[in-house]
Amino acid sequence: FLFQVSGGEDEIQQLQKALLDYLDENTETDASLVFSRKFYIAQWFRDTTMETEKAIKSQKDEDSSEGTHHAKDVETTGQIMHRAESRKMFLRSIIKTTPSQFNTLKMNSDTVDYEDACLIVRYLASMRPFAQSFDIYLTQ
Repeated sequence: FLFQVSGGEDEIQQLQKALLDYLDENTETDASLVFSRKFYIAQWFRDTTMETEKAIKSQKDEDSSEGTHHAKDVETTGQIMHRAESRKMFLRSIIKTTPSQFNTLKMNSDTVDYEDACLIVRYLASMRPFAQSFDIYLTQ
């Protein structure tokens, strides 16, 4: 199982799409996967909102500590908002697709099996703030 990715956001969106595709394909055998799919979409949407708010807040804190407002910071805020909107549009498009449409939107012809889905879940979980700060919790 291999993904050809260009990096960063595209990689995460492709992994999310692959995981959702796996969940969608297996809902006939396990009805709980429908709820898992909805949970992941909602969690990723919430994460996007929280990350955007945190990034904008940190920029405002930097601006107030410097005492001046630079045009470069405005562009960065615009970029943050654009990135967040593109993530949200991606998640909204997945929510609106029916299962038959979802299968036609596959990124790869390769299907994701159970082991690959577990690996994707572990990777995406490692990107979450708690997982990234786990070492800090252990040292304290």
